[in-house]
Amino acid sequence: MPVLADPGYQGAGHGIVVPFKQPADGNMLSVDNRTRNALQRALRSLGERGFALLTERWTALKHTSLSPSRIGDLVRAALVLVHFEHDGSAEIH
Repeated sequence: MPVLADPGYQGAGHGIVVPFKQPADGNMLSVDNRTRNALQRALRSLGERGFALLTERWTALKHTSLSPSRIGDLVRAALVLVHFEHDGSAEIH
């Protein structure tokens, strides 16, 4: 399963998708590579915004010591409340 990562994960291995770096010689990236970087940034920003909404609004998520297998219920409950706050409904989109 591919993972979208930031440039700090360059060389992390197979399945870790990082943006193309700007060439050191001053040349521009190709249009295809710039487009791929823009698409990757757009996708990552959605996930990062969602994570920020959950952790900043629900400080309990920052300080929890639940095991990863049990924290899912807490995160799902917080997600329903975030949707209710922002959309006026508890329906998950």
